[in-house]
Amino acid sequence: MWERIAERLAGDLVELEPIEERHAEGLRGAAADERIWRFMVTTDVEVWLAHAFAEQQSGARAPFVVIREGAVVGSTSYMSLAPEHLRLEIGNTWMHPSTWGTGANVEAKYLLLRHAFETLGCRRVEFKTDAGNERARAALAALPAAFEGIHRKHMLVRGGERRDSAWYAVIDDDWPDVKAALERRLQAKG
Repeated sequence: MWERIAERLAGDLVELEPIEERHAEGLRGAAADERIWRFMVTTDVEVWLAHAFAEQQSGARAPFVVIREGAVVGSTSYMSLAPEHLRLEIGNTWMHPSTWGTGANVEAKYLLLRHAFETLGCRRVEFKTDAGNERARAALAALPAAFEGIHRKHMLVRGGERRDSAWYAVIDDDWPDVKAALERRLQAKG
């Protein structure tokens, strides 16, 4: 396992902190908008919190809270951890709609990708999203992450609904160009 996987990551727009119980109320408040849950695995923030803490405790996931201007505005995670293959997934990402279009998600992805490639030594970072989530798919394409296809009937979500998942990835060979593109986008926001 990566010893430094769950570290505080700070940017100009957001900070990512490893999730702790003290963040629970802020997460509940940030999650109050139903638009957040449209494409998530669950629509219940309490179920989401329970899974986040349980998977953190077991080492299956490294969840972070996203903090903007001192307030908790969402969460993102390292998951599908495969240190033996130098691979992980960035996912389970959601943010309050007030952050949409502000660069908060762009910087969160930048911080996580930079940490994955430059600190953890990853060779591959994956992203999976509901194939019908056009907003997330556009954001992943804009990173840019390479689209790798649709996995049909990939998983069951929200009480048994079938989800087809769109897969994307950034590999270490891509990272210098992706990093430069993200830094240009962040400079434009600043």
